[in-house]
Formats: sequence, structure tokens, C-alpha cells
Amino acid sequence: MTEYERSRTMPAQPEQVFDQAANVGQLETWLPGDLHVEPDEPPAVTVHEDGTDHDTPALLSSRPEQMRLEWGTRENGAYAGWLQVAGLDSGASEVTVHLSFLDESHDPGESAVADALDGSLRRLAEQVRMRTDNAAG
Repeated sequence: MTEYERSRTMPAQPEQVFDQAANVGQLETWLPGDLHVEPDEPPAVTVHEDGTDHDTPALLSSRPEQMRLEWGTRENGAYAGWLQVAGLDSGASEVTVHLSFLDESHDPGESAVADALDGSLRRLAEQVRMRTDNAAG
């Protein structure tokens, strides 16, 4: 099993960050561009990967009281992950994303995963910024 984790501070309240991250209809605004999530019967989702043109049955669980999302493959146990939002004293939030590749053949490698996680956190921060700017204006 290989695990990866990245964090980013965002200048918004944790509830605002979590609400944006957990919005199933807007996951594609911050997930890696080649991943598309289609909701099924909750907590079931289907993840489509453009690069392989493959659909993977998965689970996505939202725990608002813990400000945590958890996900993973339904059938083959290839990968799992979570996103955790924590409030900081400054009024900002820290978002941590953790991925576990349980099947080594699904691990794209440290560099690819780091780039994907950093890009996803950057896009999530931008979505949160746009949302909070629109709410303020």
C-alpha cells in the first residue's frame, strides 16, 4: 500500500470550505480534470477516468459534523482517500487530502499524485474564493 497526503491553507471559514468540497454537483470544479463523478444511489458514485475511458464503481461519504469526505472503490479495493477540513485560529482553514493506493498497480507514482493533489487543492481554494467573494459582494 502506498499513501500520499497534501495540505493547503485557505482564507475562509471551515464550513464554507467543506460545503464547497462536499458539493457532489461541483466536484469536477476541483478534482483532477480527467476524473468525473456521477452520483448514483448515495453513497454510491461512478468515477470515470478520461485517460483510460474506464468507469469505476466507488463510494463517497460526506460527514459534515466532522467536516470530512471519504471515498474509495466499491468492488476491487484499489484505492481510498479522505479530505479533512480544520479551522484555524485566524478564521482560515486547513484542508488535507489523503490517498491510499491499496493495489500498487493503480498508483500512478509520487510525482503524478503530488501534482494532482496540489492542483486539486489549488482549484478548490479558487472555488472557495469565488464563492466567498460572491457572498460578500
